Amino acid sequence: MEKILVISATNRPNSNSMVVSEIYKAIVTKLGLESDVLSFTNLPEGIVAQELYGKRTVEYDQLIEKYVRGYSKFIFVVPEYNGSFPGVLKVFLDSVSPKEWTNKKACLVGVSTGRAGNLRGMEHLTGILNYLKLNVYFNKLPISMVDKHYNEDKSGFNTEAQQTVCEEQVRGFVGF
Repeated sequence: MEKILVISATNRPNSNSMVVSEIYKAIVTKLGLESDVLSFTNLPEGIVAQELYGKRTVEYDQLIEKYVRGYSKFIFVVPEYNGSFPGVLKVFLDSVSPKEWTNKKACLVGVSTGRAGNLRGMEHLTGILNYLKLNVYFNKLPISMVDKHYNEDKSGFNTEAQQTVCEEQVRGFVGF
């Protein structure tokens, strides 16, 4: 059975990215596929000092084994930070050997409380992922004013239109 990992690409606690990541996980599960969420709030606090440049803790290697080596498809839910994506996402990508990403597939969801849905950040990230030899799905979905699009209990989107475009993106990615 195909497995898809949803990555909440910020280490900010209680983030909109995590809410959207859980909704995407539910969409993947609804399609009958196995899914999990990696929240960057679970990354080691000292990732820059401990996990880069050939250094590796046993715990971090286990995280990579579970969440990177264990999957061939990734949905990155990427918030807008200063016109791009969070630095912790770049550090995470830098901390994993490029060979771990080769010929795997990525789907991008940009989220922001502003109007652009992190379009610029998704383009920056696409270049990096392509360099790592990840195949990026063409349907990159920006979700603007994200905090206005999910229901009160944060279990889904509050409009059928938003839910539908996200489900269509995931269905297309599954076939990619």
